[in-house]
Amino acid sequence: MKSLWNSFKVAFAMFSKIPVPQADWTKENMKYMFCFFPFIGTVIGGLTMAAVYLGQRFSFDKSFTAVVLVLIPVLVTGGIHVDGLLDTSDAMSSWQERSRRLEILKDSNAGAFAVITAGVYFLAWFGAYSQMWENFTAVTVMAAGFMVSRCLSGIGVILFPKAKAEGTVAEFSRKSADTAVRNVLVVFLVLLFCLMVWIQPVMGTVAFAVALLVFAYYYHMAMKYFGGTTGDLSGCFLCLCEVGMALALAVVSNFC
Repeated sequence: MKSLWNSFKVAFAMFSKIPVPQADWTKENMKYMFCFFPFIGTVIGGLTMAAVYLGQRFSFDKSFTAVVLVLIPVLVTGGIHVDGLLDTSDAMSSWQERSRRLEILKDSNAGAFAVITAGVYFLAWFGAYSQMWENFTAVTVMAAGFMVSRCLSGIGVILFPKAKAEGTVAEFSRKSADTAVRNVLVVFLVLLFCLMVWIQPVMGTVAFAVALLVFAYYYHMAMKYFGGTTGDLSGCFLCLCEVGMALALAVVSNFC
């Protein structure tokens, strides 16, 4: 039990800004860390549903509510995954050879393509939430989607080849109990799919299908252009997966 509790604390300390008691980042304490990674999505989803409820309850303007909804994941995570999205954008847009792309991923400076990507990314979120925020069913499906993206991201870290022998993803993978964690994340995915379909069959199926399609693209992109995954690529996937689900739900919710 102590190992599980420490893995929980490490997961929230690494991937969120939520205050948690400190735990040493030892192999034992990180063994089951990715089992708790999806629960950061639970927090984001819960806050998202609360913000929508309050926005509807007190008749806030939809633009104001949409901005709050866009900011929630960034505030909870500190933008750690968005950083990966922007680094990946710079690397992919460079059209350099693989080794150079990996160097760009490590560069802390933001290039022009990262700035453009940030603008498009947040604008897409704003548009999606502006469209669907009054449909509480769609928002509830999206809330579950924040867990789906993290389950898939954790599975990618465990199963995908690593682009570098050293680095965050390689280190986490070495310290993870791969088989047990993978199985737990797969079970979570099945339960989440059932939950999303139970909430609304069409919306749940579409959102989950989009998540799987983005996951397939993530694998293709990581292998073809980088020779494996990295922490930045994992963060990029998570961002694309979530905004993809949001845009799909924005469209589908108009007809459901």
